Amino acid sequence: CSPALQAARGYARPVMRRRKEVPSQLDDLPPTMLKKDYANLPIINSVDDVVKRLLSLEMASQKEKMKIKTQQLVEKVRRSPNDNGSFEVQGNCSLPSTVAALTARIRMYEEHLQTHPKDKNNRRRMLMDVDRRRKLLGYLRRVRYSTFENTCQQLGIHYTPAPAYTRRVTKRWLVKKAFCIRVFQEKQKLKAAEKLKQRTEGQERTRAARE
Repeated sequence: CSPALQAARGYARPVMRRRKEVPSQLDDLPPTMLKKDYANLPIINSVDDVVKRLLSLEMASQKEKMKIKTQQLVEKVRRSPNDNGSFEVQGNCSLPSTVAALTARIRMYEEHLQTHPKDKNNRRRMLMDVDRRRKLLGYLRRVRYSTFENTCQQLGIHYTPAPAYTRRVTKRWLVKKAFCIRVFQEKQKLKAAEKLKQRTEGQERTRAARE
């Protein structure tokens, strides 16, 4: 190839688009914070700075950072420091069956889907967690409304009740409904005739026994 053609090919290279940086809920975690398993150890104050750095969030994975974030959200809705059994924090941080843990996981899925919008598997998991959290919040709203308001306010949740189920009325559906009603009525008539027949036979047997 000629130098001019090579230069043209060089100028014709496709432009690589930079991906937009998606803000994460983990950005507010300081990198010097220790991991969840090592934060409360009494010996941690006497170790070297290099060891502290290895045990800090600077070297931690996203899973370990999610544990810290989940613990922070649980602490927001906890009634007291020793509360591990209330509805809002049931199961503490180890089980993602609470509203706080579900909220942290849903936000993680949202951040992932902004970067990878075609990931259908994680989208399905996020929708399942959203439905589960809606059910828990709906129950909490019916049972203890003040706690429900505090939970939504502390976690930044905008709760919207599920819409009422409405079915589109079509001609086929009306005909099917009328047919089902007619079948039910005919079945009730047959049951009534059978009961009347059994009652009559029982009365005749009683009379025969008396005679």
